Amino acid sequence: MGERRSTLAQEIAETVAVFQRQITGHAPGAVTVVLSQDTLVVALHEALSPAERDLAKSPSGVAQLQEFHQQLFATSCQSLQDEIRRITGVEWREAVAELEPTTGDMVQAFTRTAKAQMFCLTRGESGQAGTSGQTG
Repeated sequence: MGERRSTLAQEIAETVAVFQRQITGHAPGAVTVVLSQDTLVVALHEALSPAERDLAKSPSGVAQLQEFHQQLFATSCQSLQDEIRRITGVEWREAVAELEPTTGDMVQAFTRTAKAQMFCLTRGESGQAGTSGQTG
């Protein structure tokens, strides 16, 4: 079963990379997939284009990027969910995405049973960990 999960994870990662390139014009540098019985978490590393990385240097740019990518995900994720359902055979009911503009990484979470909630730990200037949340 572990080998099957690995194959599923690889196929999901490839699908997500292609999907990301189609909707943004920029493929992520790498994709990491963690798949459990009821949850799928996809991390897209280096998901921002060079222009978006420049925009992320200002607080207003960060806010624009986060809003843009959340809206883009919300309006286009159904086709991604359909493709992931085809691969896994699982109906994913909830999906959320969170962008970390300082690293250029994005996390997408899909759940089968519960409302998806995501909390991303961030480091402030003081080095203290904080959270930002998104619900779907």
